[in-house]
Amino acid sequence: MRFLVAAILISLLVPNALGQEQVEKKETQKEIEKLLSLKKEVESLIEKNQELLQKIEQERKALKREREEFQKEIRRVQSERYKKLAQMFSKMDPEMAGQKISAMTDPKEAAYILYNMKSRIAGEILNYVDPKMVDQIVKILTNLKASSPSGGKS
Repeated sequence: MRFLVAAILISLLVPNALGQEQVEKKETQKEIEKLLSLKKEVESLIEKNQELLQKIEQERKALKREREEFQKEIRRVQSERYKKLAQMFSKMDPEMAGQKISAMTDPKEAAYILYNMKSRIAGEILNYVDPKMVDQIVKILTNLKASSPSGGKS
């Protein structure tokens, strides 16, 4: 009888264990499928992000080029402006031009105007400029002439 009870218990437990093993196998398979699906999503997102990053990098380079071109254009326009002002000041009486330059609030602008004049005319005008302003202008002109390859106008 004990043998019979043991055989019945074993027969009940063995199929149960096999059934539970199959259930676990199915759950594991479902988890693997979910993980594979998530992996594909992540790879897709990574690919999209890399494409966006490349586009951003291209746009950044384009903006940098545009900014450099814009700055060159600004420098060109400013240079033209200083040349025209230098012509105007050159045609003035040196004493009047000196008074106008003394009245300027930005010594850098005054220096750029004088830089674009012939040295002789600029020297005559500087005779009538306020000495404090002359000191500032001379410092700026010294730096300009040292940094320019031609050394300024003659």
